[in-house]
Amino acid sequence: MKDIKILAVESSCDETAVAVVENGNKILSSVVATQIDVHKDFGGVIPEVASRIHVENISMVIEEALKKAELDMPDIDAVAFTQGPGLVGCLHIGVQAAKTLAWAFDKPLVPVHHIAGHIYANRFLTDLAFPLLALVVSGGHTELVYMKDEWSFQILGTTQDDAIGEAGDKVGRVLGLPYPGGVYVDKLAKEGKPIYTLSKPKTEQALDFSFSGLKSSVLQFIDRQKRQGLEFNAADLAASYQETALDALLLRARKALTQYQPKQMLLAGGVAANSRLREKIQEELAIEYPTIDFVIPPLSYCTDNAAMIGAGGYVAYKHGVRASYDCSADPGLELENVEEASV
Repeated sequence: MKDIKILAVESSCDETAVAVVENGNKILSSVVATQIDVHKDFGGVIPEVASRIHVENISMVIEEALKKAELDMPDIDAVAFTQGPGLVGCLHIGVQAAKTLAWAFDKPLVPVHHIAGHIYANRFLTDLAFPLLALVVSGGHTELVYMKDEWSFQILGTTQDDAIGEAGDKVGRVLGLPYPGGVYVDKLAKEGKPIYTLSKPKTEQALDFSFSGLKSSVLQFIDRQKRQGLEFNAADLAASYQETALDALLLRARKALTQYQPKQMLLAGGVAANSRLREKIQEELAIEYPTIDFVIPPLSYCTDNAAMIGAGGYVAYKHGVRASYDCSADPGLELENVEEASV
């Protein structure tokens, strides 16, 4: 059987990334031009600036990815791209680049949902076993996704306000930590203990998430201490926030695992790099559910990259998913809508 080589483009936020992936589980090349050093001065991503840098980087990154894979465009079987969700201007650059390549070299064009890419990034680590449950945690998403087979997506629960990564970044900001705040909250929490009581996230639906109240609880705690002239330990507050947030994640994951009894549970998304979350899954869930295979991706597969889009693009390609040349970026693309065969 012929090996399928996918050239994938990812530009949903502040990473300009291109990769070449073979058969959805072998990375031939993966190039990422990050913009963190630019946006950290602003304490967050500036969409207009990010889009402009994507324009500057995209051609160079495509060329480098092909060079590292030791391939030319005629060797590529299809071009995959992140259609959404994400920042519309940033997505647009990747979509236009992918459409141009597909048109110029007469290659199939394959749209990929950003979250599907994060989920399928686990294929670089192991074969996926269905049905499975994916806990997706990132700056823009907190979701429990049930997959009965390799191309079906059912959202069991989602955040009603802030995603866990977004909340972590905001907490990091009020603690005076560098951008991205969530990463530094994780580091600071290692130095403290969860001794402060914070508001536990509450939702109407059992599997939904909410982190806005917890974020506000941190802000209110700091304000209250300052008004009363009392000091607090920043490391202890970081640990208290993190334990409360992660316990909320695991509480809902437990409910879903008990109800749906999947063969496998995957961790996916940028917050999957959180060291304490990885520990708690291994030390708690893996012990409580010994018949379920828990898959935690390597750190390199957690943050945004194009290899994950190549992994998802391969599955989409096999299932006949294609995009026409008049397709456009969709910043609000729903995961449950990507099962259709064409756009």
